[in-house]
Amino acid sequence: MEIKPCANRPVLNPCTLEDRNYQVDPYIGCEHYCYYCYALNQAETDWRKEVLIYEDIASQLESELADIPPQTIYMGWITDPYQPCEAEYRQTRQVLELLLEKGFSASILTKSALVLRDVDILQKMDGAHVSVSVAFNDNRTRSLFEANTMDTEQRIAALHQIKAAGVRTGALLCPVIPYITDAIQLIDMLAPCTDVIWIYGLSIVDRSDENWLNMKKILRREFPDLIEQVEPAVFSKEHAYWNQLREELAALEIDRQLNLNIRL
Repeated sequence: MEIKPCANRPVLNPCTLEDRNYQVDPYIGCEHYCYYCYALNQAETDWRKEVLIYEDIASQLESELADIPPQTIYMGWITDPYQPCEAEYRQTRQVLELLLEKGFSASILTKSALVLRDVDILQKMDGAHVSVSVAFNDNRTRSLFEANTMDTEQRIAALHQIKAAGVRTGALLCPVIPYITDAIQLIDMLAPCTDVIWIYGLSIVDRSDENWLNMKKILRREFPDLIEQVEPAVFSKEHAYWNQLREELAALEIDRQLNLNIRL
């Protein structure tokens, strides 16, 4: 993987998520290269070969934060803040150190246990929140769709440790791939270490998008008997698969008194 400095651009950007005004992506590109990722359709470089970094992310962000009041900054929108190169380049840790110094907090989404390294900072923030993203019940299947990520069990073990450290935790169960992801089993695994679980299905806008072309290759090669069932469900949220799953999850939420945010 080649790591290069990016051209001049903002570090702090508007965020469209509920209750979040701003977000920071400490990298441009993502080594995880999850084949289903929506961000692949707007990638500037080939994420399998190149990731870009800011030359002085802390100084630039300090200037950009100067005119806004302290608040929670989201991290994990277009890139994973704890992708493998973070172990060496520490862009995310620099951002967190600055946010803490300036009275801000952070809400983080990752697929990596490397976030444990920064628990010392997160514990000192007011209302910091860490979520992990999971989608696969076994690691052979995970490796087909997101080969460069950590095992699901490692992510969940990290959440247990973060929760034990007193930091708020959550999970993003995403993407639910029709007839492949067992959402109920994953919720059973996640519930003991999370305050909330968001659930999103695989949603692809156009059959010509890079992420769907990637998915179709995998489905044809690995799940030839399922592709004729999966594809119609991916492109229609009114498909019977989603209707049934929504009903099952709504009942599970009540029966188990869980905090599920169902966005299927």
